[in-house]
Amino acid sequence: MVYDRPAAPGELAAVEAFGNSARFLHDEDAFADVAGTRAWLRAHDWRDAADELDEPARRELVQAREAIRGHLAGTGSAELNDYARRLLQPPQWRDGQVVIPTAHGSAVEMLIGRLIATLVIDGLAGKPGRLKVCRADDCRWLYYDRSPGNNSIWCSMDICGARHKMRAYRTRRKA
Repeated sequence: MVYDRPAAPGELAAVEAFGNSARFLHDEDAFADVAGTRAWLRAHDWRDAADELDEPARRELVQAREAIRGHLAGTGSAELNDYARRLLQPPQWRDGQVVIPTAHGSAVEMLIGRLIATLVIDGLAGKPGRLKVCRADDCRWLYYDRSPGNNSIWCSMDICGARHKMRAYRTRRKA
């Protein structure tokens, strides 16, 4: 199965890629161990984070990924608020753009801070809610909703949408 949606625009592409480091539908997680996490970080040009990565930092990345996913799914933002308090500095303006600098810390903390700052800036731009989590509990793939009504709920109609429709059909047939 292939996810056929184009990547999120601009800086949101990094947040989307980070969230999709786990393919739950296929029982794959690039962050399952330190070696896999390092390889994934290097492949996505986060070499500083890969170079300093150890087991506690790997667990922090997994926790941050799930906090971002929870926020985007609307199931909670408390952890994201904690990250923001700890890892972000007050907003600034540079060349007419809002910038939210990350606090000084480890390369992994700087990476997490940059991803969260991207979500904050997206929200400030008045277009939040386009980066979503697939509603299928066994999928939870992140995707950018380009539909005019911003009402997509599945990562792909060919994958999760079709499975949902088939389950609903079978349920109705049994009844």
